[in-house]
Amino acid sequence: MKTYPRMQVRTAIAPAAALTLFLSGCSGGSQTAAPAAPAASTTSSSGSTAPRAATTSSSSTAPKAANPVATESNPPGDIPDNQLFVGFTPPGTHVTVKTPEGWGRSTTSGDIVFTDKLNSITIHVAPAGSAPSPASVRTADVAALRSSVPKFSVGQVSTVQRAGGSAILLTYQGDSAPNEVTGKVVRDAFERYVYFHAGQRLDLTLSGPVNADNVDPWKTVSESVRWS
Repeated sequence: MKTYPRMQVRTAIAPAAALTLFLSGCSGGSQTAAPAAPAASTTSSSGSTAPRAATTSSSSTAPKAANPVATESNPPGDIPDNQLFVGFTPPGTHVTVKTPEGWGRSTTSGDIVFTDKLNSITIHVAPAGSAPSPASVRTADVAALRSSVPKFSVGQVSTVQRAGGSAILLTYQGDSAPNEVTGKVVRDAFERYVYFHAGQRLDLTLSGPVNADNVDPWKTVSESVRWS
């Protein structure tokens, strides 16, 4: 058998080992990325697929129609217990009525009106050929109020005694005019006292919200009527 020099065998083996190590290192250190998952798709009725579009839910709803302003039946309107009253004589008359101090005053078509918040006092003095009666108030006065007071509702007609004499009392309810700022409408309760003296008729109308407790202030006003 032929022998080769030792150096030649070593030289022939070294390149083969190096090649084997290189290939082993390449196969062990490399990683193959997994194929990407296919995008979600939807199938149309024709059988073709298309990418699924993202969907979002909407919580918005169509705006509701504005409701008409409802009549308020329980707004604040009590006159304070410590309210002061002062005498007032309408110009050109001989009658005096106590009115709340500090209330605003205005005159419209012969009516003198004192107001504060939701309450009011209206004084109207005019010549009259005869004294009014419960029957005349029930017919003429109620008819006039029905045509001028929104949602008018008549109450009772009676004769009452006050310090300044007898008077006919008409109670009724009606809606106020809408507030210029808020547009709100208040359901008001009215007490109209009709006095007569020496050819002069006095209509004293007191009004405030239906649930306001103004019994004592209204009695103070209606009791204060005096003729001179």
